[in-house]
This record gives sequence, C-alpha cells and structure tokens, in this order.
Amino acid sequence: MTKYTIPQELINKFRAPEFPGSFFLSFEGIEGAGKSTQIAKLKDYLEHKNYRVLVLREPGGTFFGERLREAVLNAKTELHPLAEAHLFASSRAQLLTEVTLKELAVPNTVVIYDRYLDSSIAYQGIARGLGVKEILDIHSIFPLTLVPHLTIYLKITPEVSEKRQKIRNAPKDYFESRGIKFYESLVEGYDLAAEMFKDRILKLDANKNFSELELEIQDAVTKLLSSKPKTWNNDLET
Repeated sequence: MTKYTIPQELINKFRAPEFPGSFFLSFEGIEGAGKSTQIAKLKDYLEHKNYRVLVLREPGGTFFGERLREAVLNAKTELHPLAEAHLFASSRAQLLTEVTLKELAVPNTVVIYDRYLDSSIAYQGIARGLGVKEILDIHSIFPLTLVPHLTIYLKITPEVSEKRQKIRNAPKDYFESRGIKFYESLVEGYDLAAEMFKDRILKLDANKNFSELELEIQDAVTKLLSSKPKTWNNDLET
C-alpha cells in the first residue's frame, strides 16, 4: 500500500491514444538502467516485423524540446521543481501534438519514448518534492492525459546505477550529479508510478543480463502487438 493518496478519478483521466494498428511505448528507469540499449534492440526487432518505428526522447524531439533539454540539463543554478515540472510538461505537449499523434495516425507505426510522464512523477514529484498529485494535475489537460499502451520500467538499484555511470565515465548533467540519495528517491518515485498504473507499467529487473532482458521486453511487446490497444471509458479529446 502506497503512503501517497492519489484520487482515483485523477488517475482515471489518463488513457492511451487510439489509432488502429499503431502503438505508443515508453521506457523508464534511473541512469544506467540500460534504456538506450534496450530501445535500440527493440527498434531493430520491430522493424524486422515490418513496423514503422520512431524513437523520441524527453525532453526533446522537436526544435522547442531540444532547446529546452539543452537549457535544463546544462543549468548551472538550481531550478525550482515547479519550474522543472512545467518545462518538461511543455516539451511533452509540443512533442505529442507536433510529432507523436501525427505519426501514430499512420497505420503500422510504433512510437517509442525514452522517458515520459513517469519520469516527472519520479524526478519532480518525489525526488524534488513537488508531489505526485501536483504532477498529475499539471498533466490533467489533453494532450498530456495521453499515456503509452505499455511502459517498460527497467529497475536497478542506485548502487548499480553508480557503478555503471563510473564505467561509462561521461560528464554528469543537472540531474545525474545529485548523488545516491537522490537516486533512492527516484526509485521510490518509479515504484510508486508502477503501483498507480499497474495495467500500463511493466517493471523488469534490469540488473540481469542484457540479452535476457531483451527477450523479456520482446515477449511483452509482442503480446501487446497481438492484442487490441488498451482503452479507457472517457472519449479521446480533440
């Protein structure tokens, strides 16, 4: 049982877009979880099955989003968590309307996001202390009420994240430099999102061998592709 009380009517506002034959996926996890590797592997797998595959990152994916990404991740002074949340939501809304919904309207398309709403829950909602309800409230207006048909949450411990970052030895950005306590809060946030959105988020142990994890992801996505996209009761707004 979560210690956070989120009104069910607020959670129920979120739904997947409905485009017959097209699917919206996302990957989540803390730094070092292997998102980029698994996204690339899944893209190849789906293209071999003759799907059109588009991979987008958050923030980013549009001219506006990429400029915002550069400004936030290279920030030298701390942003207020409310400012962070609204900036990322702005980039997200632009990406959905400018790119994602148009691409999903083309049959046989799979759009894969590297991070989405659940990152806002984890980063700004929990780790930065803004609150989960506040994040969901910000996203309670269309098109931000749209969520993926399936989210793959690659879970690792902060300790594993730290080891993998040291091996990679890349410069740390605005969030990556915050230390292990911050990462512990991120894991708490992602676990909470997975509890709130049980039907959408698949939590996988990403400490295991990358090839084994790849097969688990392929199996989950194949099951999704062979079924009808999940729908909610409320009508899609236009």
